[in-house]
Amino acid sequence: MLKNGARWAVSQGYGTKEDLEHIEEQGCISGADPELVSDRAIERGRAQLGTLGSGNHFVEVGYVSEIYDEEIARILGLERDGITIVVHTGSRGLGYQVCDDSIRVMINASRKHNIELPDRQLCCAPINSPEGREYLAAMAGAANYAFANRQMITHWVRESFERVLHIGPKESQISLIYDVGHNIAKFEEHIVEGEKKRLCVHRKGATRAFPPNHPHIPDTYKSVGQPVLIPGDMGRCSYVLVGTEKAYADTFGSTCHGAGRVMSRNQAIKTAKGRSIAQELKERGILVRADSRATLDEEIPEAYKDVTKVVDIVEHAGISKKNCPAKAAVCH
Repeated sequence: MLKNGARWAVSQGYGTKEDLEHIEEQGCISGADPELVSDRAIERGRAQLGTLGSGNHFVEVGYVSEIYDEEIARILGLERDGITIVVHTGSRGLGYQVCDDSIRVMINASRKHNIELPDRQLCCAPINSPEGREYLAAMAGAANYAFANRQMITHWVRESFERVLHIGPKESQISLIYDVGHNIAKFEEHIVEGEKKRLCVHRKGATRAFPPNHPHIPDTYKSVGQPVLIPGDMGRCSYVLVGTEKAYADTFGSTCHGAGRVMSRNQAIKTAKGRSIAQELKERGILVRADSRATLDEEIPEAYKDVTKVVDIVEHAGISKKNCPAKAAVCH
């Protein structure tokens, strides 16, 4: 699974080969070496595969409330009042442990290679150093875990709808629009000062937004650009956009990953004290389920920027093009 990601999940019966065509890198980052993933990371990951986890991770059931470009929506398979399901999760405890295991190594590598750090959290190593190569191989394994994790959840979402509605796959027609990674470093080709160069692009709190006709996006979307998914918060909508040439030229083919927090989790908990967040959302037509009240309190809508304003900004900057927002009807 660590070597093959979503491809492994599909080989085990979780989804279809068609799904892989609509996943970044077809669901597998090359170069992963499971031997460089610690036993502790594997132990944590084994128990958590196929789960959402904590923090701001979610499965959101919504509906398409607006369409900004009919042709793009048609190509993506979206229509007004159609149902959407957005899944946001990653590599769980395995990815966290891979990072944690690497911190001391990277701090030592920074000293070894005479890299001055403005902050210890920016500890790093040259890409071609032994420390750099080993970290990239372990990180690729964590990324592949995330692709497999989301693919399994996608499969179970389909099964859940079919079971509850007493219909089959043909009737449900739940197709994967796109699965795009975030918080990841990848090797890509970009133009720098007029020359094409191979770069290691770090996207932290960012997501890929490749333009029309880019060779690394599915043939289905070549005419419109890569789908870009920007979730909001529990009380507001999420957006589906597409990548642009300007993003490829100005931001290494990147855009924002979400609305972004304006409150720490501790601040959010204090703000939510004495309130019933689930009831407040229910009164707005939003049903929400979480493992604990604390999870809801940490993720109150006002803890985040207004996603519509954020999306308007990235569109005005030309690094993504709006297609449609999906309003949350049910959040789990």
